[in-house]
Amino acid sequence: MPPLLRTLRFRDLLLLFIGSVIGSGIFRTPGPILRQVDGSVGLSLLVWTVGGVLSLLGALTYAELAAANPEAGGLYCYIRDGFGRISAFFYGWCLFLVIASGSVAALARAFSEYFARIVPISLPGQTIVAVVVIGIVTAVNVWGTRKSSDLQNWTTLVKVGIIVLLSAVLLSIGRHAREIPAALGATQHGLGLWSNFGLAMITVLWAYEGWQFGTYSAGEVIDPQRNFPRSFLAGSLMLIGLYLLAVVAYLFALGPAGMAASDTIAANAVGQVLGPWAEKIVALTILISTFSAANSVLLTAPRVFYAMANDNLFFKKLAEVHPRFQTPAAAVIGLGVWSCVLVSAGTLGSFSKLIGGVIFIGWIFYGLGAAAIFPIRRASQGRPIPYRVPGYPWTPLVFVLAAAAIVGNAIFLAFRDPDQFHNLIAAIVIMLLGLPAYFFWRKRASS
Repeated sequence: MPPLLRTLRFRDLLLLFIGSVIGSGIFRTPGPILRQVDGSVGLSLLVWTVGGVLSLLGALTYAELAAANPEAGGLYCYIRDGFGRISAFFYGWCLFLVIASGSVAALARAFSEYFARIVPISLPGQTIVAVVVIGIVTAVNVWGTRKSSDLQNWTTLVKVGIIVLLSAVLLSIGRHAREIPAALGATQHGLGLWSNFGLAMITVLWAYEGWQFGTYSAGEVIDPQRNFPRSFLAGSLMLIGLYLLAVVAYLFALGPAGMAASDTIAANAVGQVLGPWAEKIVALTILISTFSAANSVLLTAPRVFYAMANDNLFFKKLAEVHPRFQTPAAAVIGLGVWSCVLVSAGTLGSFSKLIGGVIFIGWIFYGLGAAAIFPIRRASQGRPIPYRVPGYPWTPLVFVLAAAAIVGNAIFLAFRDPDQFHNLIAAIVIMLLGLPAYFFWRKRASS
C-alpha cells in the first residue's frame, strides 16, 4: 500500500490554518458577543483578543508536538502518545460522529441557505445543494491532496481579500465612529461580569475553531520541523488582526447599539453603508467561506480516522491509501457520506444546537492534547527536540487551564439553561457510546 505523500508546503499550511478557521463565525457572531457582554465594546474587543491569544498559545504548543512527531492524525496521536489509546479513541470517535461530520453538515447547510438568497430555492432544494457541496469537496479530496490544497489556497485568499476590502469600505464610509468611545466601559461587575465574559468566550472560540485541523495532515507536510511553527504563528497573528479589523469595521458601520441588535452582522453592516444590493456580496463571500471551511475539514479530519485504523481502533478499510491518488480515499468518503446523512436529517438550527453541546467535549480534548506535551517531553529526554514552544511550561499550561475553564463554564451554564443541559447530556452520551466501540475494536485486533 503506498504511503501518504508529503506535498504540503509552508504556504499551503498557512492558508489551511486560516481557511479552516474562517467559516461563518466572523460574519454572524460579533453581534451576539457584544450582547453577551452587555453592550460593552471594550469587553467585546477584549474577548476577541483573548480568544485569539488563547488560540495562539494552543497553536504554538501543537506546533512543537507536530514538529516532533509529524504523523498523520495530529491531535489524535498526541493524546495517544501522552495519555493512552483509549483517550485518543474517544477523541476520534467524537470527531467522526459529530465534531467533524457535524461541522461539514452545518457548513454545507449554511452554504445552501445563503445560496437560496441569491437563487431562490425550496427547503428540499437547499438540502440537495448541501449534499452536492459535500459531494464536490469529497470528490476533490479523494482526487488528490495537492488538488484539494490548491482549492483551499485559492478560496482562502479570495475570502480574506473580500473581508479586508469590505472592512476598508465600512471603515471609510461608516458614520458611527463617534458612538464607540461612550460604549467602551463595562456596565456589569462581579460574578455576572465574569459569567457573561465566559459565555462570550465560548462563542468567540467557536469563531476561532479549526486551527488544530492542520495537525491532522502532519504526515503530508514537507519539512514539518520548520513549517509548522512558522505557519501556526503567522496564521494566529493574521487571524487576530483580521477579526479585530472586521469587528471595528462593523462598529463603524452600525454603531454599538446596531451591532448588538444584529444576528447577521456582515449583511446588515454592508447593507447599511452601501445599500441592500450589496448584501448579495456578503452572501457570496459566505458561500466561498463556508465552502472553503468544509473543504478544510475533508482535507484534514480523515487523517485521524486513517491513523485510528492503522492503530486497529477503527474500520480497517479507512487505513487504505488509494493506489493512484495516494489519498486516504476510504476515510474521506466515509466522512463525506456520514456528513450527507447528517445534513439530510435536520436543519441548520438543530446542527447548531448539537455542535454547541459538543463544543465542551472538543475543548476537553484540545486541552488534553496540549497537556500531552508534558509526558511526551519527559519520554523524549536525551533526544533533540526540533522546535521548542516559547515560554514553556507556561504557554501550554495557560492554554490547558483556559480549556478547563471553558469546559467548566459550559457545564455551569448548562445547569442554568434546560436546552443547553439537554445538549450537554446528549454530548456525554455520544462520547460514552465510544466505550463499547473501543473494546470491540481492541478485541477484534487481538483476535
